[in-house]
Amino acid sequence: MNHTAAPPAIEVREARRLYSQKAAVDGASLTLHAGRIACLLGPSGCGKSTLLRLIAGLEPVDGGEVLGEGRVLSAPGVHVPPEGRDIGLVFQDYALFPHLTALDNVGFGLRGVPAAERKARSMALLDQVRLADRAGAYPQALSGGEQQRVALARALARRPRAILLDEPFSGLDGRLKAEVRDTTLAALRAAGAAALIVTHDAEEAMLMADDLILMQAGRILQSGPPRACYLEPASPAAALLLGEANLVPADGPLGRTLGEPPASPGVILVRPEGLRLVNTGGVEARVADARFAGALTVLTLEADGAPLLCRVASEHAPAAGSTVRLSLDPAFSTTFPVPTY
Repeated sequence: MNHTAAPPAIEVREARRLYSQKAAVDGASLTLHAGRIACLLGPSGCGKSTLLRLIAGLEPVDGGEVLGEGRVLSAPGVHVPPEGRDIGLVFQDYALFPHLTALDNVGFGLRGVPAAERKARSMALLDQVRLADRAGAYPQALSGGEQQRVALARALARRPRAILLDEPFSGLDGRLKAEVRDTTLAALRAAGAAALIVTHDAEEAMLMADDLILMQAGRILQSGPPRACYLEPASPAAALLLGEANLVPADGPLGRTLGEPPASPGVILVRPEGLRLVNTGGVEARVADARFAGALTVLTLEADGAPLLCRVASEHAPAAGSTVRLSLDPAFSTTFPVPTY
C-alpha cells in the first residue's frame, strides 16, 4: 500500500518582496513541519519580519509562492487573507486588546464557539502558560513576560496549523527571558503546530530550534539542524551568523596542521573552540590577551602575524604574554575553496 507523505504545514518557494524595486525578500525558500520548531535567524534589516508577514498574509508576494498544506496561499495574483490561512501570529509588541482581560484576549479568536466552551478552552490555555491566576487581569496590569504568554495563548486558541512569533523575547531580560522561553517552547510542543520563531540572537536560536534557517540580505543562506549549521556551515557568511570564527589560509602553517594538503588554495574557517593548545607539534603563537569568562577564558592569539580568537577551559588557560602551540580541530574546521562572503 502506498502512503503519500502529508505536505508540509507551510512551504515557501522562492518568495520575493520588493519595496521601491529593492528586494527585501529575495528568492527565499523554507519549509515548516507540524510538531517542529524552526528559528529564522539573521541580523536586523535582513528581511526576517517581512518574510514572516508574507507567510501570515499581511503582505502579498511579488514573486514565488507560499503554500499551506499544499494549498497556494500567496502567489502573484493569488492572496488568501490572513484570517483564511489558519496561521497564528504573535507580534513583537504582543498587540493585546487593552479593554479585555487576559481570559477574554485569549478567547477573542473563538467567536462563534459556545461561551462555556470558549471559556474552558481559554482557561486551559492560560493554565498551560502558567497564567490561570491572572485570567481577570487587564494587559496594563501584566508584566511584559505575562503579556507575551497571553499573546501566545491567544494565537494557539484556534489550534492553527502554524504559529509565527516575531522576536517574542526581545523585550525580556535574564532569568525572566529564560523562564518565558521555556514556557513558550513547552506550549508550542504541546500544541503540535508548526512553529517559526524570528530572532537575531544566535545562542537563543540554537537552544530553541529543531530546524535553523539562516538569512542575510533577503536570502536564505542555509537551513538544517543547529548542530549541522554550526559545524558544517555552507559559507563563511552563514557561519558568522552563528558566532565568531577565524579564517586562516588553507595552505599556511596553521592550516597544514589539519594533515592533508588542500585541494586548492582557499581558507579554513575554524570556531574559537576549534583552536587547540598542544604540547608538541602545531604552530607557535603568542597570547596577546586573556579574558576570564567563567568556565571559559577567551584568548586573543597572534600566529603568523594574524590575530586569532580562541576559547579554552579556564583551568587550563595560559597567561597573557606567554607562548603556546596551536593546531586545528577538524570537527570545528571547514575548508572553503575561495574566501567568499
